[in-house]
Amino acid sequence: MPKPNIFIVYVSDAPAAARFYGDLFDMTPVFETPGYIAFDLAPGISLSLWGRASVDLAANPVRTSELCVAEPGGSDAIDALFEAWKAKGVTIVDEPRDEVFGRTFVAADPDGNLIRVAPVD
Repeated sequence: MPKPNIFIVYVSDAPAAARFYGDLFDMTPVFETPGYIAFDLAPGISLSLWGRASVDLAANPVRTSELCVAEPGGSDAIDALFEAWKAKGVTIVDEPRDEVFGRTFVAADPDGNLIRVAPVD
């Protein structure tokens, strides 16, 4: 049975987005073209940034999906990551708070794509 193995995020500028994600997650691209850049996340799983300069990404600002970073270490680790990202100038959409699944916060990349940090299930 096929399973999803590439997560594609549409961005307005793939190289700029790659710098953002590379710095945020301390990773290096494994494949690069001017409009499509991929990072290995785990064996057989990748995050790809697809530059869509011809598409108005702001035309539909409602985001219906998120990347999620499952962070070990509980609330203290999530709060520490929040402070580190805030110090880097990352846009914070939703400040840390406790939800039914634990401590969480939401950041955004330069194109407004959402990145949630939550505890490991």
